[in-house]
Amino acid sequence: MTARLKLRAEDAEDMGVIAACLQDALIPFGDMKFFPDEARFMLVANRFRWENLSARPSAEQYERVHCGICFDGVKAVRCRGIEQKKPGDVLEILTIVAEGDTLTLVFAGDAVIRFEIDRVHCLLEDFGEPWPTRWRPQHPLED
Repeated sequence: MTARLKLRAEDAEDMGVIAACLQDALIPFGDMKFFPDEARFMLVANRFRWENLSARPSAEQYERVHCGICFDGVKAVRCRGIEQKKPGDVLEILTIVAEGDTLTLVFAGDAVIRFEIDRVHCLLEDFGEPWPTRWRPQHPLED
């Protein structure tokens, strides 16, 4: 078992590390919230623990854990491809892209959340106990 993650991102390179940790995380839309007065966007994810896999992974090693993520310095939030009237819908995160004054969360099914930011500042922290899962996320190879 590995320790719980607690990470901070302050630039695009750091965000790449957080994006890798969050790949295939499941996020109910209702577990996301923008606090405009605080310039903060927060979410809770059900994160696959990629860092827990050895060189020869087996189903006994597959785990998920709850993870809180906070983005600070967020000036505006825009969504595309997300039915906002369905807070129970679950989104699967593919990656996070930091470019200039935007931060983009890219989800399966062509859904996107884009933040206008004044700087990259993100905190990620696992909480609660991890639990076993039999399913390892799979990605088809592209030509």
